[in-house]
Amino acid sequence: MKKNRLPPLKSLHAFRYAAQSLSFKTAAEQLNVTQAAVSQQIKTLEQSLELELFERHTRQVVLTSEGEYLFTYVSQAFDLLEQGVKEIIEDPNPNKLVISTLPSFASRWLVSRLGRFQAQEQNIDIQLSPSLAIASFQNQELDLSIRFGQGQYEGLKSELLFEEELIPICHPSLIDMKKPIPPQLAKLPIIADNGPDMKAVWPLFHQIIGTEEPLTPSRLQVSDSTVLIEALLSCQGISMMRYSLVYELIQKGQLISPLPLHMKSRYNFYLVAPAPHFKYEKMLKFKHWLKGEVKEIQASWKQYQKETKGLYEVDFNHISNLED
Repeated sequence: MKKNRLPPLKSLHAFRYAAQSLSFKTAAEQLNVTQAAVSQQIKTLEQSLELELFERHTRQVVLTSEGEYLFTYVSQAFDLLEQGVKEIIEDPNPNKLVISTLPSFASRWLVSRLGRFQAQEQNIDIQLSPSLAIASFQNQELDLSIRFGQGQYEGLKSELLFEEELIPICHPSLIDMKKPIPPQLAKLPIIADNGPDMKAVWPLFHQIIGTEEPLTPSRLQVSDSTVLIEALLSCQGISMMRYSLVYELIQKGQLISPLPLHMKSRYNFYLVAPAPHFKYEKMLKFKHWLKGEVKEIQASWKQYQKETKGLYEVDFNHISNLED
């Protein structure tokens, strides 16, 4: 046998069943072939390997030491193959949907709406795992991840959920809208979100204001937008925020956008999972429901654009001297 060349897969398959039962007859019944066919496949395998895998006695067969050694690996290999096929065509937990997403998206938007899905699909239990870390689908029960990124995840399928917009946000008590806005903004502390999507935002914001006064250095940096929103609500400064997280607070008058501008985020929200997961019935139901729910964000954004006088979009690509 040539080095690194595997024996015929059919022979290894027959060997697996014969080694499990220590009976060519039983293996034949399990494979729905004749006993002679199993015997021939084992013989072909032994010739290929130039080894004897069974000791043949009158009424039974016994694995040789080489046969026992090989069986360990053959069994594991076929078990792994069967598991992979099963995961492609079959949902192991059809009544349980495990979702990973950002804590901010979970607490500020998703959780308050999940009751509607569960009322609609009472046989599906939701397990929500908020996390800033990118969740892995390896060796986990995870079904779906709702991620904020650029839509490219190695080995996984992604579907755009909605595009995100960024707007400047602060507490209404910090700004007198009857006076010039940029000088007031320059005096406000920046509450910096240190996420990768915000890397270029503040140098850009400084250029937009166009004031000679330097922006007040940030004394607070956060990695979770939920904490950032609480800081804004407690009048601690100004920040650039994802519209999806603050539109309800704007509607209630709890926060304002002091400048009529927006930036299209370089990151958006995506549904991410191994491709087979998107075929699960529970996933199809949840995706259909969720895409219906996010239409509220899209409708609110259109209304915000309509109602905000002089609103204009700032393009990252047309600002000079901007660090990428």
